[in-house]
Amino acid sequence: MKIVRFVNSAGEISYGEERGDEVYVIDGDPLTGCRVTNEVAEVEKILAPIVPKAIMCIGLNYRKHAEEGKAPIPKFPVLFMKTPSAVQNPGDPIELPRTLESTRVDFECELAVVIGKRCKNVNKAHALDYVLGYTCGNDVSARDWQKDFGGSQWCRGKTFDTFAPLGPCLVLKDAIPDPNALRISTKLNGEVMQDWNTSDMIFDVPTLIEFLSGSTTLEPGTVILTGTPHGVGMARTPPVFLKHGDVLTIEIEKIGILENPVIDEPTPGKHA
Repeated sequence: MKIVRFVNSAGEISYGEERGDEVYVIDGDPLTGCRVTNEVAEVEKILAPIVPKAIMCIGLNYRKHAEEGKAPIPKFPVLFMKTPSAVQNPGDPIELPRTLESTRVDFECELAVVIGKRCKNVNKAHALDYVLGYTCGNDVSARDWQKDFGGSQWCRGKTFDTFAPLGPCLVLKDAIPDPNALRISTKLNGEVMQDWNTSDMIFDVPTLIEFLSGSTTLEPGTVILTGTPHGVGMARTPPVFLKHGDVLTIEIEKIGILENPVIDEPTPGKHA
């Protein structure tokens, strides 16, 4: 099942099941219980499919990405966080920071895992039992703030507004029995930048859930960004960073396409 979150013609936010070109209204919330009705929705706008309780992110989790950055293979998953306020909807713009300026904003296509049941100290053999589903994510990253200005911490460069696009839908876990067998790609203005497979993860999805839930409660609605494959802009010669007018397109097999334009952050008295 593919679930979308949307605004209807009355301005109300609802969930729906996507069936081809139509969306059927869901009564309730996928995290707390719901049922699909026979009512066809009037969809005005697709939103990010989840409002995260937390966004937990994994760095250096693809072997070839670690290699392109000349980083050693980590012994444990590398964890950092984004704030829920960084989430952006499909089709809405990624804003390049201009007040706290960045000139090195990069893209990272990622498989996003949505936790559906409260869990703690989960064994990886049972980890997928706690997953609600999967969506596309983009770990947008201001490399100058991540690498040079952030006081050795990554969060400042990773959690500006709009730096966590999610969507276009939430695919329930039964439709993706193996999340580590999915083709994943990024296009920038139609040019392929990343094209790989989630099988290259150093720590697979069950292992990540085991690690993240260790001595730590994961609440329903927690989003896990699982890392990005090689091909990021920072590692290219010359480097490729985002600019006003660009369009990013992320695609993950069995999930769909997440597309966002790129604009300069509007500043007071100035409009994009």
